[in-house]
Amino acid sequence: MDPPHKYGMVQFDDGGRLMADFTDCDFEELLVGLPVQMVFRRRTEDEQRGFVNYFWKATPAPGAAEEMKRISFAGRVAIVTGAGAGLGRAYALELARRGAKVVVNDLGGARDGCGAGSSAPADQVVEEIRAAGGEAVANYDNVATPEGGERIVRAALEAFGRLDILINNAGILRDKSLIKMEPENWRAVLDVHLHGAYHVTRPAMAAMRDGGFGRILLTTSAAGLYGNFGQTNYAAAKMALVGLMNSLKLEGRKHNIKVNTIAPLAASRLTEDVMPPELFERAQPEYVVPMALYLCSEACDRSGTIFNAGMGYFSRAAVMTGPPVQLGGDGTVPAVEDIADHWERINDMRGAKELADLNAATVDLMTPVQKPPAASAGAEAKPAAAAGGVDVQAIFDGLAGTFKAEAAQGVDVVFQFLISGSGGGEWSCTIRDQTCSVARGRHDKPTCTLKMAAGDFGAMIGGRLPPMQAFTSGKLKIEGDVMKSQLIEKLFKIG
Repeated sequence: MDPPHKYGMVQFDDGGRLMADFTDCDFEELLVGLPVQMVFRRRTEDEQRGFVNYFWKATPAPGAAEEMKRISFAGRVAIVTGAGAGLGRAYALELARRGAKVVVNDLGGARDGCGAGSSAPADQVVEEIRAAGGEAVANYDNVATPEGGERIVRAALEAFGRLDILINNAGILRDKSLIKMEPENWRAVLDVHLHGAYHVTRPAMAAMRDGGFGRILLTTSAAGLYGNFGQTNYAAAKMALVGLMNSLKLEGRKHNIKVNTIAPLAASRLTEDVMPPELFERAQPEYVVPMALYLCSEACDRSGTIFNAGMGYFSRAAVMTGPPVQLGGDGTVPAVEDIADHWERINDMRGAKELADLNAATVDLMTPVQKPPAASAGAEAKPAAAAGGVDVQAIFDGLAGTFKAEAAQGVDVVFQFLISGSGGGEWSCTIRDQTCSVARGRHDKPTCTLKMAAGDFGAMIGGRLPPMQAFTSGKLKIEGDVMKSQLIEKLFKIG
C-alpha cells in the first residue's frame, strides 16, 4: 500500500493482545520484541461536553532499548582455538556470556610448542563458562595437523549440531633472526599459525556452507603487517594469513561466510617478554575482545578487512595500490633508466586505493590515469557523463549492429547490464558461436554484470568515456568475471 501501513501487536504476559497501527515513523525506526509497559494517558478534555479522551501508550520497559541493541550470539556455536589462556580465553568467555555455545580448544603446550600437552587450560575455561550458566565443551587437539583440525570441528558438530563462528587464535613463538633460524623453528611456527588456520578453517567452512552462515576470524600481527626484528618466521606466517583471508572472502561470499582478520595488541604469554612491562600491564586482552566479537557477529557485513585492536584503540589496516604510471607502449619496452627517471611518480601514493581481487588489480595496473581530452576551439565543454538525452533502449536496439563477429572467434560470454536513472533498466547480451543476441531483462547465469548510470553508459558507448576510465573512476561497477568485461571493446564498435 502507498503509503505503507505499519501494524503492530502487544502481547500481554497474563494473556490478551492489543493490535495497533503506527504512524509518523519509518520501518527502520521500529524495534521488534521490545519489552514494554502499558501507560494510561490523558490526551484531551472537552470542557463544554464534559468529555475526557484517554489512551493507552506502550512505553519501553527500563533498559529495554539498550537490551535490544545488544549484540547477541544466542543460538550460535563457536570454536576458539588456543582458548586456554590470554586472548582465546577472553574471546570464549565473552561469547558464552552473550549466548554462544563454545568449543574451547587448547593443546595445553608450552609457549614454543614443545613438550607434552595438558587438558587443564581448556578444562578450566569450560568450567568458568559453565559456572556462569553457559554451555561449552573442551577440545585438546593440535591445530598443526589435519587430523587435529578435523577433530576440532567434529567436536562442535557432535556437541551442538552446527558451527557458525571460528576464531583462529592458537599460536606459538620461536623468535630468532633469519641467519640463526633453524628449519625446525621456521616450520614449527608456520605449522601452528598458517597451517593450523588451514587445518581448522577447511572443515569449518564446509560446515558453515551447509548451514548458510559463517564468521571466520584470522589473527595477524603488527609484526606481519609492518615487520619486527627477530620474528621472521612469525611475521611470514602472520602476513600469509592476510593472503588466506583475501581468497576466503571470495569463496565464502555466496554462502554468507564473512572472513576478517584482527591484529591484536594484548598481554599474553606470547608477548610477556616482547612488550615493555608498562605496556604489558595496560594491554589487557579484554580491550581486544569487542572488535573480535563484532567481526564474528551477524551485525558485521564486512569481509576481507584487517583491524588493529589494543588498549581501547582500534584502526583499520589495508593493502593500498597507488595509481599506475605507463612507460613505453606501442611495442616499446621501457628501459631500466625509464624506471629511474620516473621513480618519484611510481612511488607516489596519492590517489591510492584498495582493490577487491586479482582481476581488479590486473585491470587497474593496465589503466593508467588518463587526462580528459581537451575541448576543441570554440566548442563548449560538456561533461562526459551528461545525464540527459540518453535513449538507453535505442542503444541496446542498435548494439547487435555494432557487433564484430570476426573478433568473437571462440568467445562464449553473457554480459548483464543494469542501467540506473532515467530510461534505465536491465538488458543481457549473449555472445556465442560468433553471434550476438540482446534481450531485455535478467539472464540466469551472466558471465559478468555491469552497473552504470544511464548518462555514463551513453557516454561510454558514444566513445566519450573510455571503459577503463569508467571502471577506475567508479562509474562502471563490475561483478563476476572482471577480465571478460574487457572483451566489450574488442567485440563492439564504440564511438
